[in-house]
Amino acid sequence: MAFVLVGIATLGAALVTVTTRQLVHAALWLIVALGGLAVEYLLLTAEFIAWVQVLIYVGSVVVLLLFGLMLTRAPIGRSPDADSENRWAALAVAVAAAGTLVWVVVDAFRTTWIELDGPAQGSTEATGSFLFRNWVLPFEALSVLLLAALVGAIVLSRKGGATTSGAAKARATTSGAAKAQATTHREDKS
Repeated sequence: MAFVLVGIATLGAALVTVTTRQLVHAALWLIVALGGLAVEYLLLTAEFIAWVQVLIYVGSVVVLLLFGLMLTRAPIGRSPDADSENRWAALAVAVAAAGTLVWVVVDAFRTTWIELDGPAQGSTEATGSFLFRNWVLPFEALSVLLLAALVGAIVLSRKGGATTSGAAKARATTSGAAKAQATTHREDKS
């Protein structure tokens, strides 16, 4: 029963994440959705995966997203750019993708049986040996990709700052030239 209730709350948070027009609110609802998934993993007794979910997704990806929003000076309130007017097409694609994913997973695991006598499938030992035997390189590649995204956000924010300071210098130069012209005009009248 708890699994179903947490699943419904997680689904609701995910729907609000993709339907809200405020970018910061979308990032905060994403934290709720990813945290709900971590709780689901805990309910399935996959403690290691739950902590990885919290540390990597909630702790790193969402923080990186929030830093990106702050460094690129994204609008805090409602963003008119957040709605592309293609909601029905996006909904159709999402339903088709979800249906395909469910069909592929059901078809792949239809004849698979879980052996209950061996080590638990979600245990730290089983997950760690599987993860570090097969998935070390993609895991490290993802961390480099996230670092590159953070550096890119910083570079973009600095370029915007340089443009702003250049515009401020241009205004100051224009203002100084206008003052000099006004002073010259007053001297000519005297």
